[in-house]
Amino acid sequence: MIPFCGPSVKVRRQPVSRSVGSPPRAGPGQAGPARLARPGCTLSISVTANEEPHTQAQSTSHGAFPDGARWRIEIPSVEGPDALQAVVDEAASRSVRVHRVSQGSGILMLSDAEIEAMVSIGREHDIEVCLWAGSRSGWETGAPTPTASALRGSDAVKSAIEEVERAVALGIRSVLVSDLGLLAELARARRALIVPADLTIKVSIMAAPANPASFALLAGLGADTINVPSDMTVGQLAELRASSGAIIDFYVEAPGNVGGQVRYRELAEIVEAAAPVHLKFGLRNAPDLYPTGAHIHATVIACSRERVRRARLAMERLTAERRV
Repeated sequence: MIPFCGPSVKVRRQPVSRSVGSPPRAGPGQAGPARLARPGCTLSISVTANEEPHTQAQSTSHGAFPDGARWRIEIPSVEGPDALQAVVDEAASRSVRVHRVSQGSGILMLSDAEIEAMVSIGREHDIEVCLWAGSRSGWETGAPTPTASALRGSDAVKSAIEEVERAVALGIRSVLVSDLGLLAELARARRALIVPADLTIKVSIMAAPANPASFALLAGLGADTINVPSDMTVGQLAELRASSGAIIDFYVEAPGNVGGQVRYRELAEIVEAAAPVHLKFGLRNAPDLYPTGAHIHATVIACSRERVRRARLAMERLTAERRV
């Protein structure tokens, strides 16, 4: 087993001006990282993410991605290469530029060949492929609770780290986490170049921060791109943006298990307040897809295509309001 650092880590916030949240910068040809051995390490959490607290959030953000865009499209729950190809095909037919896809069943539910296929499709179409690291809440021991997104026990953290190592060696450069300890461990490994420096660490909606202090804390721990609750007001989103430069990920339409909000009407105002922001498109009344497999393959494909259609609706609304 790989030893990992326990509860006392010194973590300082990394600059977020590097090309975070961008499409994959490397592929399977890049050498895989060394294993994350960390003998005798001790961690203590001391984050200086927001040393000068803001007093008033601005209603309009002037932030943007490195290419100048204020928003990008993310299609969630893209559970394997077939679903990713369906997203690519639907996006081409609807003229939708997809910047990122994220997967929720987990790295452990994908074979090496499936991960390599997703990396290849992503590279061909300039799409960031982000895979879930670790077990999901309710899958293992422990009843679902408000802390169910946390990994239980040291073995679960070690297993998640090993999953990331495997995915990175196969070409993945973006991972999705919901556990704070795993976030800190992966950020520490990235600073030490144990994993590639261009690895993007995304925080899941399952650990979504609902206030500026929490948002800045996650950024300070090493998160590059952070999913926030979909029920936040435009003013509250502006507060989050004022607290940190980390990318905001926002479900314009949230799955039912995380609230089911449908926020197309306020889309332009959301972009104004949150930019740079990934606009995500879940489906309010869709069935749970995790873990996916052949038994629900047709549903996964249909949902993937419909999410792209929802993204097209959002693009048309933003274009009509001249917020492109």
